[in-house]
Amino acid sequence: MNRKDYGWLAGLLALAVLIWLRDRSWLSAPEETVPLFAALPLFFLLGGGRAILVRTATVPVPTGPMLTGAVLLVAGLALNITILLALAWTVFFRTWLVSRTAPEKLVPLRRLLVLALLAFPWLSEDLPQLGWWFRLSAAWTAGHLFQLAGFGVTREGTDLVVQGLPVSVTAACAGLKALQAMLVAGTVLAFAQLGDRRGYWVAVLSLPVVAWSANTLRVIVLSTVALTYGTPAAQGWFHEWGGLFALVAMFALCWGIFAAFRRWLPK
Repeated sequence: MNRKDYGWLAGLLALAVLIWLRDRSWLSAPEETVPLFAALPLFFLLGGGRAILVRTATVPVPTGPMLTGAVLLVAGLALNITILLALAWTVFFRTWLVSRTAPEKLVPLRRLLVLALLAFPWLSEDLPQLGWWFRLSAAWTAGHLFQLAGFGVTREGTDLVVQGLPVSVTAACAGLKALQAMLVAGTVLAFAQLGDRRGYWVAVLSLPVVAWSANTLRVIVLSTVALTYGTPAAQGWFHEWGGLFALVAMFALCWGIFAAFRRWLPK
């Protein structure tokens, strides 16, 4: 690395700090946002560490991507949209990588750029209403499953009454703040199993559905425990650990599906 590279790194770091500190709402629940800081270290870990930055020939920085990044940056600041700022940062980061990385190592790095985009809290800042749809769809799905199981169910919005037991899918059950962290974990799983397969992008695009399914399974598990053993049993420690078990189970299933796809998808 030379002085120009250190200048790039300083600029990228300054822009990252700006994106994170312009909206400090994440400080109210840092335990749900801090996992995003692992996205970039995972990028370099999966991409090969410092070895990816070794290049024998000097390549000029292309102006096209720089202009694209500048437009996204200005638009993000003007419109106060975090995802545009995250896209701008990712474009600048990719431009620097292209100028520093050997061509044969760029293919896996381009796939890992999803982690760079997920390294900023744009989902909770730009789409707070998504939490409501997560809650509503989870309540709707749980209600229909309990009806199929023969239970008497009535639903009003995100509130259910199952066999006379009230079940409310509150904001804490939305899973929105943990959604982006789940997407980071899912991207790592997809790359570990399908990083050298064309099905990798299909797997990445399916991750929001997997995350929604995991969150809905969490609601169903907690509701089932409340119906079986009473509301107190579904609260307290089981509310945290039972929900975590549902998330882990869903991603374990995801790992198995990706591993199966790896066996027959061509490189």
